[in-house]
Amino acid sequence: MRIERLGDLGDGPSVLRALATATRRLGLPPPAALIGEWFGSRAVIAPSLSAIAVTPADVFAAPPGGRDDGPVGGGWFGYLSYPDGGADGRGPRIPEAAGGWSDTVLRCDADGAWWHESLTGTGCPGWVDDALHAPTGRRDASITWAGADRAAHQHGVRECLEAIAAGEVYQACVCTQFSGTLHGEAAEFFVDAVTRTSPARAAYLAGDWGAVASLSPELFLSRCGETTRSSPIKGTLPADADPAQLRASVKDVAENIMIVDLVRNDLGRVARTGSVTVPELLAVRPAPGVWHLVSTVAAQVPVDVSMAEVLAATFPPASVTGTPKDRARELLRGWEPGRRGVYCGTVGLASPVAGCELNVAIRTVEIAADGAAVLGVGGGITADSDPGREWEECLHKAAPILGEGQPRERRTAS
Repeated sequence: MRIERLGDLGDGPSVLRALATATRRLGLPPPAALIGEWFGSRAVIAPSLSAIAVTPADVFAAPPGGRDDGPVGGGWFGYLSYPDGGADGRGPRIPEAAGGWSDTVLRCDADGAWWHESLTGTGCPGWVDDALHAPTGRRDASITWAGADRAAHQHGVRECLEAIAAGEVYQACVCTQFSGTLHGEAAEFFVDAVTRTSPARAAYLAGDWGAVASLSPELFLSRCGETTRSSPIKGTLPADADPAQLRASVKDVAENIMIVDLVRNDLGRVARTGSVTVPELLAVRPAPGVWHLVSTVAAQVPVDVSMAEVLAATFPPASVTGTPKDRARELLRGWEPGRRGVYCGTVGLASPVAGCELNVAIRTVEIAADGAAVLGVGGGITADSDPGREWEECLHKAAPILGEGQPRERRTAS
């Protein structure tokens, strides 16, 4: 592997904008990017990535590297959609899974220095160097949103409460969707959104099929050598509330602990016996527009266990399904009108050098080739949930992405 220090090139969004501008001008495939807290770095960007549709079984199919001192080198960037449909029976809007391999990345380390890294030993391409040092202007990009269907969401929440009372599930994550139309470039929308909100696990991927702009705060899986972690988020308050209320909330604490138990069970299917631990429980952390309760589950998973096997045991993420997981997923297919798509799936990178890191694709906008956009939001329902408050929680989560002046509710005809 070849590593070259490039120095100070600015922040991740600025570098992504420069590369997106250059690939558009040169007719190259667009860049892919991970921005926030990935592999101990501030950003990992593939300068140009041919992201094509693949079968769900083929995503992230790289051996888990074990280097944890910074370098990433390259690897497989991609996404995997939430696997279940909605009550309307419609198929996927974009491919269920897509991605591609990049032999090189640009990485911004924890101190803000940029590096060019190559798995094959090649130097930084001339067009990349030119792009990084050329002035890049901002291009307008926005999404005009329509309101979400409040009545359908409230119906789903009430159905979930009835299922909890009947003992069918203990908890389930009931979601709703905002639909909209993109005006401008998807990369510009993502750059602006990341700059405004600074999410911990932001990710961008695009192809002829459209784009995925994920503004996630949540880690689904981190795998480096044998060490595997998951940090589920359950429990939410608006950013202007007292975060101490989260730890004091019986509902939020119960919601988080139930999902922690589910993650322990999922990882236990592939982990070494006795290696599953909970090094962090009920930490209060900020995210765009909200406070969250976050816990971490860790395990030792043998390196000869493939990513396909790990995903078979753990996907879709516990925090966006429910417990028991299989029954919750079955019921959610009837409670939610539309297919979730990439929302509640995962986006990330599998590197043969640094391992695999995947987000939970929440706060994620799915953009089709024609500019049609979908944003999903939701929350965990327990026996103590109030339908009205659950709707407000959805709005708090969506607000940083929707922006000011956008409709929040779609009225259904009576």
